[in-house]
Amino acid sequence: MTTAQAARRPQVQEPVRSAPPAPARRRGRRPDQIRSSVAAWTAVAVIGLFGLFPPYWMLVTALSPEGQVFQFPPKFVPTGLTLDHFREFAENEQLFDYMVNSVIVSVVTAVLSVVVSTYMGYSFSKFRYRGRKSLMNFVLASQMFPQALLLITLYAVFRQFGLLGTYTALVLSFATFTMPLCVWMLKGIFDTVPDALLEAAAIDGASRWRTLHSIVAPLAAPGMIAAGLFAFVRGWNDFLFALTLANKDTMTLPPGLVNTYIGEFQTSWPALMAASLVISVPVTVAFMFLQRYLVGGLTAGAVKS
Repeated sequence: MTTAQAARRPQVQEPVRSAPPAPARRRGRRPDQIRSSVAAWTAVAVIGLFGLFPPYWMLVTALSPEGQVFQFPPKFVPTGLTLDHFREFAENEQLFDYMVNSVIVSVVTAVLSVVVSTYMGYSFSKFRYRGRKSLMNFVLASQMFPQALLLITLYAVFRQFGLLGTYTALVLSFATFTMPLCVWMLKGIFDTVPDALLEAAAIDGASRWRTLHSIVAPLAAPGMIAAGLFAFVRGWNDFLFALTLANKDTMTLPPGLVNTYIGEFQTSWPALMAASLVISVPVTVAFMFLQRYLVGGLTAGAVKS
């Protein structure tokens, strides 16, 4: 092959091989990001300390002997732990009677509040009738008055009907203040149920009663559980009404603990803290098992579909 032929022959270019990419440098966090992270974790630590320190101090006081409770400086990690105060609670039969009363009153209050609030909330949400808005505003306005303001009135009414010192007086007084919030909570949940679903049930021949109980109620179950849990806690923790409207046979735990451990001249703080920890267990367990229903019920009515 001559030099001219070699020059006329097309040249085949070899593909250019690119160099492998250099490993990306790991960018460090900027100072403002570091400060934001530190501030966020500091806030979490402060909030956690604020929420967890009281129960921890209750436990420390309950496990400490009588002589170490008022020592100064206080010991955040107690020495010489004792279970005598918990044993004292377990051996007190009167406190178990108070606990039974608390369970009865709280459960009945929760059931009554949920049943009545379900019908009222469904009525406000799915029906249109004269006086509906006025009744809704009346239910909402009942939440604006301090609960203690109505104590004298309720006391006079229950005394007139001979209900003082009965479970009925406690249940009705507790339900008076739990129903308004439960009604508005369940109304918001019923608002999220599409009207087309109710129309389809009516076309299939279901009555309004059947529609509520078989279709709407299962959909609103998380909200109903949340409302019942709120009413249960309200009845379990109440002190003022239980102290005023109940007698020794129907008294619940909050006033019962005060009458047992707090005296005119001396207060048994370790035993009181031990009893307070014990009676907080049912509510804590209820929240643990019903947490997902509680969150779902509280947020179900936040966005209207």
